Amino acid sequence: MSVTVSKLRQNIYQLLDQVIETGQPLEIERHGTKLRIVPSEPVSRLARLPKRKCIKGDPEKLVSIDWSSEWKS
Repeated sequence: MSVTVSKLRQNIYQLLDQVIETGQPLEIERHGTKLRIVPSEPVSRLARLPKRKCIKGDPEKLVSIDWSSEWKS
């Protein structure tokens, strides 16, 4: 993402939070030179995935299910 210095000045906290959340660098252009704001520690791609609930019901019941009749040798 690229913004001007004026846009950075208007939304600095929001833009910095966005860099922290997404891990994507922010480019600022000033007098024809591009500057970049990046997180010092990279955000893992897995950490950015939205959390979803995959198991419907009680997950403890899955432990005691006997699947041996479903397996074929």
